[in-house]
Amino acid sequence: MDYRTLGPSGTVVSEFALGTMTFGAEADETDSHAIFDAFVEAGGTFVDTADVYSAGASESIIGRWLAVHPTDRERLVLATKGRFPTGEGPNDLGLSRTHLRRALEASLRRLGVDHIDLYQMHAWDGLTPIEETLRFLDDAVSRGMIGYYGFSNYLGWQLTKAVHIAKANGWTPPVTLQPQYNLLVRGIEHEVVPAAIDAGVGLLPWSPLAGGWLSGKYVRDQAPTGATRLGENPKRGMEAWDNRNADPRTWEVVDAVARVAGAHGVSSSQVALAWLLERPAVTSVILGARTVGQLADNLAAGDLELTDDEVRMLDRVSSPRADDYPYGAPAITQRSRKLSGGR
Repeated sequence: MDYRTLGPSGTVVSEFALGTMTFGAEADETDSHAIFDAFVEAGGTFVDTADVYSAGASESIIGRWLAVHPTDRERLVLATKGRFPTGEGPNDLGLSRTHLRRALEASLRRLGVDHIDLYQMHAWDGLTPIEETLRFLDDAVSRGMIGYYGFSNYLGWQLTKAVHIAKANGWTPPVTLQPQYNLLVRGIEHEVVPAAIDAGVGLLPWSPLAGGWLSGKYVRDQAPTGATRLGENPKRGMEAWDNRNADPRTWEVVDAVARVAGAHGVSSSQVALAWLLERPAVTSVILGARTVGQLADNLAAGDLELTDDEVRMLDRVSSPRADDYPYGAPAITQRSRKLSGGR
């Protein structure tokens, strides 16, 4: 396992982060703890969760693992998020001081820790003044409740605005941005990546395998089965990516990844992850595993070196276009909320 600094900070994290959205959902507590064990044994130090993953169960599962591994807490960099609904009331969501205080305190209780290393705003909140959010985060850093903060699913202008307001007021600036980023979703290279580079902020890509598409699990003319990050999961409000309706570009990228994987004798997942690790501004790639075997295969991507020709070919077939994320309907719903609150 290789290591990198957490954005512009001096804190060091593993180049892969353990994503725990599967904890309490696709992986029960026993399997989740086994995945956690394997990640730490492989040298992983960066763990990412959120208060809404499995309605708080993910954080609780992590907290119980930490309780029986107290010495490991000091070598781990723990990240969680707040913003999405945690109840039915009008103040049970958003980035207001009211909600973030309650959400942060609840996350600390579930995780069983006295501070969170990286606290992330899960999405933009158009109702709360950015100054209110940033002042709360600066206060939380000063009080020792969090070490750093970052954002998730922000557009380029939103990141830039936050960075400049924080600096103008002498408040602690953000260190990371967590966007969806992979060989099939490169639209963020139009404005988000340049904004992150300009601000010196590190990227933490989620869904690096595009909901399983880049793992080679889908076959032409066969409908996908099961829940994936971008697939048949009605709770996320996203339409299923049915491979029978996939556009030619998708298959061109999938086939290109498979060819490179065959040349190296590795999985398609490893090729897609190795490509992403070397993108500009990437600090750590978030891996969401359902099994120990899946995690082990993904972690092996850190040892894969793609040739310059292979990278150029992958860049060409996957060249970015105006994807649904971050401009289409699925992402727009993340940037808005009902005034009345609720799920």
